Amino acid sequence: MATHRTKLLIIGSGPAGYSAAIYGARAMMEPIVVQGLQPGGQLTITTDVENYPGFRDVVQGPWLMEEMQAQAEHVGTRMMWDTIVEVDLAGGSPFRAVGDSGDEYIGDALVIATGAQAKWLGAPGEQELGGKGVSACATCDGFFYRGKTVAVIGGGNTAVEEALYLTNHSDNVTLVHRRDSLRAEKILQERLLNHPKISVLWNKAVESFAGDPLAGGLTHLNLRDTVDGSASELKVDGAFVAIGHSPATELFKGKLPMDEGGYLLVEPGTPKTEVPGVFAAGDVTDHVYRQAVTAAGMGCMAALDAERFLANLEIDTDGHAHAPEQVAAE
Repeated sequence: MATHRTKLLIIGSGPAGYSAAIYGARAMMEPIVVQGLQPGGQLTITTDVENYPGFRDVVQGPWLMEEMQAQAEHVGTRMMWDTIVEVDLAGGSPFRAVGDSGDEYIGDALVIATGAQAKWLGAPGEQELGGKGVSACATCDGFFYRGKTVAVIGGGNTAVEEALYLTNHSDNVTLVHRRDSLRAEKILQERLLNHPKISVLWNKAVESFAGDPLAGGLTHLNLRDTVDGSASELKVDGAFVAIGHSPATELFKGKLPMDEGGYLLVEPGTPKTEVPGVFAAGDVTDHVYRQAVTAAGMGCMAALDAERFLANLEIDTDGHAHAPEQVAAE
């Protein structure tokens, strides 16, 4: 077991964490990134990325994350292969985190970039056909289904918004919902139910996703009627699971304010949390946009704000960082 000390500690990787690291390293903060269980985040399970600025051709999500990591390391970031299991924010800066390895990480400023995971149905074929007809992000992947037949699974705001968005690319969008009424806001329901390109299948649950991952991908959904149990098929080229996301914020419950969905709350227009020196970036705080480019932008903002925070700190004789007003009070 060892103790690792840094000016800027970043928990989580992906576009937000890596971008914070790049900006932090260039500002001579010598950041440490603790990568977590899924280094690179959700993009490591995303095949084709066509909407990240700077690339004329489609790139692969895992490759993009490898390049971001390499860039962060090139400018001076230390990557740690560990998973944080405990954090202490109560005493202010410096902040302490403990890894599954038993190692301790201490940072004068902290960026939380632990991300969020899409909720999946857990139905057969769902993961096997991921990226081959099955997706959890219409704004990420809808462009690949131009002129094709698609389905959205869910009944809340996310599902309705994704179905409406997909009408930009498809003239045949079906919303599949296991109940006989939607949970989405009334104005969204009205837009969906009155849209000429959208139809709704009520009281239908997806039993499985059918197709060949190696040849053509998804071909149809196997459905079960939730009222009478009857089986049916829905032929589609693409299916979007839209039943919500789960932000990775378990570590911070009771330590940082969150909304009802578990997303970290920040000062509007900034990555600043309630605790001075603690910043949140990417999908861990963003349930609206959830894009790689917006996560990267928030990572940049977090590093810049961390730099300003550190510039206002004074280091006492035993190496601990204190805000100027705290020093004066002592």
